[in-house]
Amino acid sequence: MKKIYLWLAAAVSLWGDAAQTNMAPFGVDTRQYMKISILDQRVLSYDDIDGVHFSEISDAAYSKSKNRLYLVSDEGALFSFSAQFDDKITRLEPSGAVKLMDKNGKKFKNWLHDSEGMTIAQDGKLLISFEGKAKIAHFDTDGQMRKKYEIPAKLSNPKNYRTSNKSLESVAWHPKYGILTAAEWPLKRDGIKEQTVYALSGQEWRFRAEEAANSAVVSMEVMDDGTVLVLERAYSGLTAPVVITLKKVWLGKSKKGVCKTEVLARFSNAEGWHLDNFEGLAKVGKNRYVIVSDDNDNFYQRTLLVYFEAR
Repeated sequence: MKKIYLWLAAAVSLWGDAAQTNMAPFGVDTRQYMKISILDQRVLSYDDIDGVHFSEISDAAYSKSKNRLYLVSDEGALFSFSAQFDDKITRLEPSGAVKLMDKNGKKFKNWLHDSEGMTIAQDGKLLISFEGKAKIAHFDTDGQMRKKYEIPAKLSNPKNYRTSNKSLESVAWHPKYGILTAAEWPLKRDGIKEQTVYALSGQEWRFRAEEAANSAVVSMEVMDDGTVLVLERAYSGLTAPVVITLKKVWLGKSKKGVCKTEVLARFSNAEGWHLDNFEGLAKVGKNRYVIVSDDNDNFYQRTLLVYFEAR
């Protein structure tokens, strides 16, 4: 009986707050959808982790060496999970949570803690980008800022963004170009569909945003072949469809200055997909990734974690 109890307790700990779900419309084969294979889908439902409210997840990063999945919220909180990604998600257990702090070990003020993008650099550093007062910084996994990086002048000037809430939504690490970032919407000087990937070294690559209204870059990851996987979210009001797009961007491979792109998957609630506000993307293995949604701290929304393989 004791063994059965322990097994049940472990099962509840493992899956009780990460329940299986399916966001696909009836009859859609998620194992072969467009150019991806959806391997697993979870709803993450935690009230608090280590006393920190779990909500409004804006991005993800995965350390394969530590088997740690990090989730950052736009309220300046960093959550860590012990995670294993095989053909399915075989382990996903919360292991800690901290509030992000500045170099002096103090919590960010409310107007400075809008942490939106996150990635892990080649040397294992955790990099986080911020909206509002746009910045990119290296943080320890205990939440303390160690270094703030210099970003291109056009990105550091808040007047260049369409709004203060449409700045550095994403950050990625490229083995050739270093730290990459992108504004959620193009800068004021650019056309509404003229998106740009920026390297902190000053290099730029332009590509076309998707045609859906207000399609915005909300996360990026670097793929195994050096292309950039971009997560775009289109939302323009309650009466308009939500459209989520995953697409590859070939840096440097351009026609008339615009990079080649390829859509790997597109999801729309107008086509029956049970979507939420997907904002985060992380590489977790060879050709394998997760996307995660922001529940906006709203009872009627969910934190979805979708594990997929790009074919």
